[in-house]
Amino acid sequence: MAVIRDYKKLAGDILREAGGEENIVSFTRCATRLRLVLNETPAGAKRAVQNLPGVIAVVESGGQFQVVIGTHVADVFSAMSGLLGENHSGGESKQKTRWLDAVIATMSAVFAPIVYILAAAGILQGILIVVGLIDEGIKTSGAYSILNFMSWTPFAFLPAFIAITAARHFKCNPFIALLCCCALINPEWTAMAGRIANGESISFLFFPLSETVYTSSVLPPLFLVWALSWLEKRVERLLPEVISPLFTPLVCFVIIVPLTLIVIGPVTNWVAMTIAGGYNALFDTAPALAAALIGGVWQIIVIFGVHWGITPVIMANFDTQGYDSFQAYQTIAVIGQMAAVFGVFLKTRNRALKATSLSAGVTAIFGITEPAIYGVTLRFKKPFICGCIGGAVGAVVASLFGSLYYAYAALPGLFTLVNAISPDAPMSFIGELAGSATAIILTIVMVQFVGFDDPVEEETLTPAEPQQPAAAPTAAPAPATSGLSLFSPLNGEVVALETVNDEAFSRKALGDGLAIRPSTGQVVAPCDARVETLIASHHAIGLSCDNGAELLIHVGLNTVELQGQHFRPLVKEGDVVKAGTPLLEFDREAIEQAGYDLTTPVLVVNSDEFRLTKLHETGDIRQQMPLMQLA
Repeated sequence: MAVIRDYKKLAGDILREAGGEENIVSFTRCATRLRLVLNETPAGAKRAVQNLPGVIAVVESGGQFQVVIGTHVADVFSAMSGLLGENHSGGESKQKTRWLDAVIATMSAVFAPIVYILAAAGILQGILIVVGLIDEGIKTSGAYSILNFMSWTPFAFLPAFIAITAARHFKCNPFIALLCCCALINPEWTAMAGRIANGESISFLFFPLSETVYTSSVLPPLFLVWALSWLEKRVERLLPEVISPLFTPLVCFVIIVPLTLIVIGPVTNWVAMTIAGGYNALFDTAPALAAALIGGVWQIIVIFGVHWGITPVIMANFDTQGYDSFQAYQTIAVIGQMAAVFGVFLKTRNRALKATSLSAGVTAIFGITEPAIYGVTLRFKKPFICGCIGGAVGAVVASLFGSLYYAYAALPGLFTLVNAISPDAPMSFIGELAGSATAIILTIVMVQFVGFDDPVEEETLTPAEPQQPAAAPTAAPAPATSGLSLFSPLNGEVVALETVNDEAFSRKALGDGLAIRPSTGQVVAPCDARVETLIASHHAIGLSCDNGAELLIHVGLNTVELQGQHFRPLVKEGDVVKAGTPLLEFDREAIEQAGYDLTTPVLVVNSDEFRLTKLHETGDIRQQMPLMQLA
């Protein structure tokens, strides 16, 4: 059975290029990214990882080495966990981390693992809102009541979820963390807080307690676990080993929970409310300005992977007000970027880009825009800017209707628009629809008019490009002024790249080109070039040409697993070669007997920078016969 992608291999390659196990301090993931905290970033690691098949982009931000993978990130994270263990710790980081980087990294580590849990509950809330509007009487049914309290469950018990993810991040006992956080949401404390709110004075020893309630809270449980991680280590060192398993949880429990109720909870809750109040003050004073800022810059924030930092503000709004304006505008920003990638899909004449745009656009419908941003819109720049402008204008339109979100959306997007529905604010949903429609139409129209540098495919030769006869091998001429001729590096049969049994090649993620099923075991240079890369397993070689073209000749599929067996390089990195110079030899029969597919992609890695003409798309070919032309 064909394997779409070898996630274990990709995880291993990322681990190797990132400096190995000892260089990994910790790792987490979000909806599309594998997030690594490194002791130090090896030279060239970013480019090396970004060039791995299956990697969309690499971002260094927030103190993290972020590998953008897309919807298969869970599979790569699982494979990485198998290699390192989910609770892996490579020791203390040698790099001094800025406090802002640490905050963003913590928010990402805490919320990324539970984002789909919150998203599922948010979608259920949206469905119940719609059903309730269609039939008001259904709200009195048992089924509605059960589904309703189910939809609020992860928010009511949010401190418990945070206990688990924060304990992993701060490296403390998750069961002690869960015990302490559950104490915060114990119904008995909620009742006591209510009595305090009504004027009763309740103290712990000599310290008066506040009326703070911790259901749906973010910062109090987060700081609780942070303090616990500090305390637990010191208690374990002080207690004799024989009694430590019993008394460490006890000591931590009786210290951390009262400390949170007295100090940590009230202070951190005040911080969250103050930040939320600052945004709300801007929204109350100039809602259109707040909308334009969020709708226009949100996707820029996503680029740097620091978007999790806003979660406490949003949750504080829902907790205190029951609604939030930030997510209403955030959704339109996402829809604007979704529209931009669909605009590229409609305008491009490049089949590979059209397929990539469609795939990224479908993913963006569900609120995940990284594939759209890194794979398409940011790559061509103008569509990304169009998406930001469309998001800003659309958000302003929504603000004119007073649009708000009445249910939390973990992944804001097209399917969460129903979260703007409220019987008490009928114009909210209408405004959200109007703003979204404005963002979609304006963005797509702008992309059509503004355009971008479309890497148009040329399927056939133009009259000005005479094709050399394919009857016999020819000597390699110097590159003509009209373009660069690439000759076949192999003897064999030419096949379309789309037919290659490897998604990274067939979808042209590494560049456009052709593939050859070799009939002999020698690879020669397809043009005058410099040997830039010779893979350690000797199965692939990278070349750079005088005109800036970057070539990759990858002998076989998954042949890296042979670790160089049956391959013999004939050049080394840095060598300057002429067209027809032998580059490497391989034992074709032995490799095929080992069960490997020897189909060899011949790629122009930066093909989007050239007009690529395929001179020999099917049939038999011999070395130094014309294969492709670059202009």
